[in-house]
Amino acid sequence: MKSWPAPYIPELPGSGPPLSLFDTGTGRIRPTEPGPTARMYVCGITPYDATHMGHAFTYVVFDLINRAWRDAGHDVHYVQNVTDIDDPLLERAVATGQDWQEIALRETALFREDMTDLNVIPPRDYVGAVESIPSVASHVETLQSKGAVYSVDGDLYFRVRSDPQFGRVAHLDEAAMTATFAERGGDPDRPGKEDPLDCLVWQGARPDEPAWDTPLGHGRPGWHIECAAIALDHLGMTIDVQGGGTDLAFPHHEMSASEAQVLTDQWPFARHYVHSAMVAWQGHKMSKSRGNLVFVSVLRRSGVDPNAIRLALLGHHYRSDWAWTDHGLEGAVSRLENWRAAVDSPAGPPAGPTLQRVRDALANDLRTPEALDAIDDWVRAQQSGDGEDATAPELVRRLVDALLGIRV
Repeated sequence: MKSWPAPYIPELPGSGPPLSLFDTGTGRIRPTEPGPTARMYVCGITPYDATHMGHAFTYVVFDLINRAWRDAGHDVHYVQNVTDIDDPLLERAVATGQDWQEIALRETALFREDMTDLNVIPPRDYVGAVESIPSVASHVETLQSKGAVYSVDGDLYFRVRSDPQFGRVAHLDEAAMTATFAERGGDPDRPGKEDPLDCLVWQGARPDEPAWDTPLGHGRPGWHIECAAIALDHLGMTIDVQGGGTDLAFPHHEMSASEAQVLTDQWPFARHYVHSAMVAWQGHKMSKSRGNLVFVSVLRRSGVDPNAIRLALLGHHYRSDWAWTDHGLEGAVSRLENWRAAVDSPAGPPAGPTLQRVRDALANDLRTPEALDAIDDWVRAQQSGDGEDATAPELVRRLVDALLGIRV
């Protein structure tokens, strides 16, 4: 699947410190310790509607990880999927009378445009679920050979208890797992299942729904096994970061990790499970089911600078839920104007300490509000006439672009 163009990333003097991130699996901030190549998998969109601010926040957060690793001297192998066949997409097709493939292609193209304008570094491998079906089927066959899969009326289920580490990602108790599974696409009450939490890895063909011929029969993959297969195929086992929104910690990341661990007889699937917080609007979490959405593309087309959108997102720490507001966007527009005026000046205070403050803030669990404060402090000093360093404005321009993805 086609990705989007890579933004230019300016070079900076020196290198950034090692990156530490909060790990959902251990419940604490820990150093990431990648080798020369840092490996990251982030779950992508289900393309049945446009990119809203909740999506944008997630992908900008993981873009910061990408940038911090690069600044610390690592190559980054970033993989992202597109769930271009799933129930919500088929339901949207029925509701609108459109072809599901046309919807998927249109919304994926719009997502690429949004990511391009938000200066998000593209994944090295951008992989659709449909193109991965042969691989998924092969991985399910391997699970079958290990005795980890059984059939219920022609559908195949993964025995989650075949992984001794099941439950080590989200750390929910049994009741919470069952309730959350039901809320997020699972079927704990289906008759014939051995365990309410066992998850679908292959769905037999349904009338009037797309299906593919594989050694497993005529059907299509379950959700969790798609990401396990794509990640293993492109990154291998024990990746550095598995990422997405907090709503993916369970069941999606829990179950895809268990599937990968059983497939490989290795643990863990990921060294860090990193989750971005939820973005609300009108008093509720932004969600397509509720319809309370602010779309990146709508703001772009209304003339809002995408750099201001990104700056509004960076004003919030990635682990804290927050609400999108017009006032917040207006503040980001004003901040961006101040930054641009300052870096367009002929001189300013030395920028080396500002670069270090931004690097340190990002390395300490992506503390973006502190990073923005560091730039604001330099801008205020420049506006007050402090400093005569002719190289400082250009260094600030480059560091804001390279580390924060903001073009001033």
